[in-house]
Amino acid sequence: MVTNATVTEFVLLGFSESPRVQTILFFIFLTIYITTWLGNLTIIVIVIVMPQFHTPMYFFLANLAVMDISDSTVTTVKMLWGLISHTNSISYHWCTAQIFFFHFTGGAVVFFLVIMAVDRYIAIYKPLQYVLIMHQGVCIGLVAGAWLGGFAHSIVQVALILQLPFCEPNILDNFYCDVPQLIKLACTDTYVTELLMVSNSGLLLTLIFCILLASYTVILVKIRTHVTDGKHKALSTCAAQIIVMSFNFVPGMFIYDRPFQVFPADKIASVFYTLITPMLNPMIFTLRNREMKDTIKKMIRKMITFVIKE
Repeated sequence: MVTNATVTEFVLLGFSESPRVQTILFFIFLTIYITTWLGNLTIIVIVIVMPQFHTPMYFFLANLAVMDISDSTVTTVKMLWGLISHTNSISYHWCTAQIFFFHFTGGAVVFFLVIMAVDRYIAIYKPLQYVLIMHQGVCIGLVAGAWLGGFAHSIVQVALILQLPFCEPNILDNFYCDVPQLIKLACTDTYVTELLMVSNSGLLLTLIFCILLASYTVILVKIRTHVTDGKHKALSTCAAQIIVMSFNFVPGMFIYDRPFQVFPADKIASVFYTLITPMLNPMIFTLRNREMKDTIKKMIRKMITFVIKE
């Protein structure tokens, strides 16, 4: 019987075998990763430091920033090291660990976007009771629930992999380890495993995405027909959340909704899902939020003034 010990490492094909191209990609992806950190860290610091941002919406926004940093780090650090060192191998155990943390953070983001939709629903439909309903204990509990949901989802994904035997070949046509590509290397029939993967990832993503689209449609109708004060701000906030939701769900559905086949475009979708989206999320919320933009400008002015005085 073939055991997992047969394969001790996997080879990640990445994007190119050319050292020149790898170096160029390194600096491009490093810039994206640094931008992701700066954008999300700025939101986290502002929400913590500025009292006017101590509200449920901004509390959730700061937690989403933490998740985006975590989600991006899981895949990007290993990829950057591979590009600059021109090495493309990853051990079996590190590959499994990467799958666990990737689905842990990614699953948490998915469940968290549901929470943000619920928050907007209560804010629009129960404005007078909003503060009472969304008090600190509830907000913390919801965030913890999102992380627990991501953990449960991730455990299932890792369980799918651990029960599979692997042998030659050990080449993954991707820049990180993930379930769809890894299943193809198993030395056994993976029909049931792939169906389980789709039901736990693809169908779940599609179902949640459809529910969120329906809920945001209801919210937008309510805003346009009944809300008078702060209508523009409410529409802007919901529009930003819809854009972020689409960026997170659509690439994931493209990858996980298709059992038994892997497309070359999966790698492009993976880049968008793991690198671009965590970078764009803070930009979308910041650029569409006048209060956040004004605060950032004030902080920059204070920093410049402090540096000049020094």
